[in-house]
Amino acid sequence: MNQDEKFLREAIQLAREGMTTGQGGPFGSVIVKDGQVVGRGCNQVTSTNDPTAHAEVVAIRDACRTLNTFQLEDCTLYASCEPCPMCLGAIYWARPSRIVYGAFHSDAASAGFDDQFIYEELDKPREQRHIPMQQLLRAEADAVFQEWNVLENRKKY
Repeated sequence: MNQDEKFLREAIQLAREGMTTGQGGPFGSVIVKDGQVVGRGCNQVTSTNDPTAHAEVVAIRDACRTLNTFQLEDCTLYASCEPCPMCLGAIYWARPSRIVYGAFHSDAASAGFDDQFIYEELDKPREQRHIPMQQLLRAEADAVFQEWNVLENRKKY
């Protein structure tokens, strides 16, 4: 058995354990660096009442605590299922070297976890999206970015 299969099987087992113990939906993730698991997570949306507690996000938080960093360079993220748009955004911000996943997001959709509407919403103009968006106070909000740009002790990421 190769390393990718080994760690992906661990992510799949986390999905099963999280589901059967009532933590949340059937999703699991592990993050590996130098052949060692540094982060684990299963979906905990329903048990924590946190809609962001997807397996990948939980694993990212765990790995970042373990490694004492906010970026996961030289890490591989293993997920039992292809990451949803939210998780994919979090993964890109965390910057692992690669992603290995099991099921396709279409498999998740057939089980009732359909994120296609989010992809469709992102393609729409802001004013046509399902949740209304209103933009206000741009100059005031942008001023904070201008302050950031001249801040000497900022930590870039």
